[in-house]
Amino acid sequence: MAGEWTVRPLEDCVATLIDYRGRTPQKTSSGIPLITAKVVKGGRIETPDEFISVDEYAPWMRRGIPNAGDVVITTEAPLGEVAQLGCERVALAQRLIALRGKSGVLDNTFLKFLMQSEDVQNQLRARASGTTVLGIKQSELRKVLLTLPPIHEQRAIAHILGTLDDKIDLNRKTNETLEAMARAFFKSWFVDFDPVRAKAAGRKPAGMDAETARLFPDEFEESELGRIPKGWVVKTIGDLSEVVGGSTPSTTEPKYWDRGIHHWATPKDLSGLAVPVLLDTERRVTSAGLAQISSGLLPVGTVLLSSRAPIGYLAVAEVPVAINQGFIAMKPRDDVPNLFLLLWARAAYAAILSRANGSTFLEISKANFRPIPTVVPPPATLGAFDRLARPLYNMIVRNQRESRILAGLRDTLLPRLLSGELPVGDAEGFAEPCT
Repeated sequence: MAGEWTVRPLEDCVATLIDYRGRTPQKTSSGIPLITAKVVKGGRIETPDEFISVDEYAPWMRRGIPNAGDVVITTEAPLGEVAQLGCERVALAQRLIALRGKSGVLDNTFLKFLMQSEDVQNQLRARASGTTVLGIKQSELRKVLLTLPPIHEQRAIAHILGTLDDKIDLNRKTNETLEAMARAFFKSWFVDFDPVRAKAAGRKPAGMDAETARLFPDEFEESELGRIPKGWVVKTIGDLSEVVGGSTPSTTEPKYWDRGIHHWATPKDLSGLAVPVLLDTERRVTSAGLAQISSGLLPVGTVLLSSRAPIGYLAVAEVPVAINQGFIAMKPRDDVPNLFLLLWARAAYAAILSRANGSTFLEISKANFRPIPTVVPPPATLGAFDRLARPLYNMIVRNQRESRILAGLRDTLLPRLLSGELPVGDAEGFAEPCT
């Protein structure tokens, strides 16, 4: 390996360690974003939903002001989630420690990847304590050993891994925009009836060509759901899709699980999705296991909705998949786009939840789900919506597939680069733009 690598305790490598454990700030509805342990996930910081007031920032941050590029690590619940701060001014909550490498000794971005490595994560767990909640004391965190190449190699490694992360993050942001566009189109057409309202007022529907505008009526009529576009009908979600559930083959029967080949989903597989696209599952069942599930292998395009604990996770299956009992699956009937069902379920969350029941946890049964009414336009209008929304969804799927490939590449390179097994020069080509 090029250059001399050293092993040093973390406390010898960092210039700043900011620890706000033991303090709880007064939270407000707006102001300075408060970074809490719950928003540090998967190497990034999700959008905070808690804040402290601008006036309280200086008094609260007496222990130190975090800088852009500082690395934050969760110390418990959960232990060992790592991310790097951006340029926005933020406050730190409990269960977080911010680290800043010594100049010329430890590059901050390299530190982020190093703290995510298997070696460091194992050390964190080994030094942690607690029975109910596993956590690490600051004194023990300081003793974690870091394997460091020379600073120029740290920066090169950070550049390679960071470039891959940047591409993944760009795909994520692009997908968020695309999904928001699809939701906005659905709401405008099928919830607010904007094109109908425009025509009723003698205006041209905004952002719509004449051919599409002709598909919408220019007046409303009464229905069981109130005033709806004339000529549209009220149907149940059971009219629009075949609604099925799933089950779990006996987990003590190896022949149902060992060397399984069929995707088998639980709500957990949907809980971490950034976009409603299911490309893989944590577990797979054998053909013998599949035979134990009455709904069988659901086809690509099936819309999945978690029906309990919690209700509301959504995804379109992009692989044939079997499901457990925690789902309601919607297989679209003729002329009904699956994207209409997906976006309907997102928009109708309150109506779905209102039909749930249960003492231990809320659950909506298939029997209560099928009768939910919705306003349905003619097939030509549904087709026009699908032609509008489908390219957005297809781009989301492509971006998500690319991100999976990039994440796999990053996770493969990470231990090899951090151990020196793979020279930096041999890995640089992996960070080139995808074609």
